[in-house]
Amino acid sequence: MIPLSMVNTGETGLIKRITGNENTKHFLENLGFTEGSNVTVVSEIGGNIIVKIKESRVAIDKSMASRIYI
Repeated sequence: MIPLSMVNTGETGLIKRITGNENTKHFLENLGFTEGSNVTVVSEIGGNIIVKIKESRVAIDKSMASRIYI
């Protein structure tokens, strides 16, 4: 498992684990980041990562992406 923050642009992975406190986990879940979902890194701009998750594009910062393991 590696954190989403270390995945290269264009790579896809299956979310295996989400770490952090309950508020963080709930926030990410509301954005569509749930265990078992596929996520694709679309681009990285200025410390933010744009990902495709469940047919949507979402921008998250690297600290949040480091809590998502694929």
